[in-house]
Amino acid sequence: MTGPGPTGVGIGWRPEIAGFVAELPGLRFVEVVAEAVAPHGPPPGLATLIERGVTVVPHGVKLSLGGAEPVDPARVAHLARVAELVGAPLVSEHIAFVRAGGLEAGHLLPLPRSREAVAAVVANVRRAQADLPVPLALEPIAALFDWPDDELDEADFLTEILDATGATLLLDVANVHANARNRGADPLALLDRLPLDRVAYVHVAGGAEQGGFYHDTHTDPVPPAVLDLIGELCARHRPPALLLERDGRWPPAPALRAELDAIAAASGHPAVT
Repeated sequence: MTGPGPTGVGIGWRPEIAGFVAELPGLRFVEVVAEAVAPHGPPPGLATLIERGVTVVPHGVKLSLGGAEPVDPARVAHLARVAELVGAPLVSEHIAFVRAGGLEAGHLLPLPRSREAVAAVVANVRRAQADLPVPLALEPIAALFDWPDDELDEADFLTEILDATGATLLLDVANVHANARNRGADPLALLDRLPLDRVAYVHVAGGAEQGGFYHDTHTDPVPPAVLDLIGELCARHRPPALLLERDGRWPPAPALRAELDAIAAASGHPAVT
């Protein structure tokens, strides 16, 4: 590692809100989409945060760690390069696939929770780890459906992957809420069975009900149920860091500050506003 992992409450850095993020006095970490960072250096706004000592975590979205094909070495090399450019203590990616047979889905797609899928993820994670200069955290995604041939429940599926790779967990409480809501399951039952001591940091995001499903939109406010889930998580094992993800339809600055304050209050971490 180049330094300690992220701590406290952070926010996903996007160019559209760079000015807002730069003015958060207590900010200690941000996350940046790795594919949005050029290999010659971070954008000026992000570089300024790094100079301030703010921890930056690159978050990959296109490795396709769950694909049946081996990960693309060039994509792994780019993620490694970004980690070095920003002095990251770790990087993160999704347990999902985004391409198959040369076709790009344009979305993070869920895997069947099968032994075969576990083996595919483990093989790709190990390939990536071999070329990354820092540890890798893995994020389960939100899904609107389950494959019909699932052999494992979500907790066992995740734990087997983490045990086999030594990776840490990027836990998205909004995804936990979404998946439980869409499956008619209890989100606390999943929290009680996950290795919470291996959580590197936590994502928090908003969503909306539509067509009988809860959609993890990242463009809506964080709902009270997700904030409640943060409290339940922290009562079991408080994660070192939590991050607000917002990818569009940004509200006025006071509303964004209020969301960050709500995450801090729910987790017991210091406010960054």
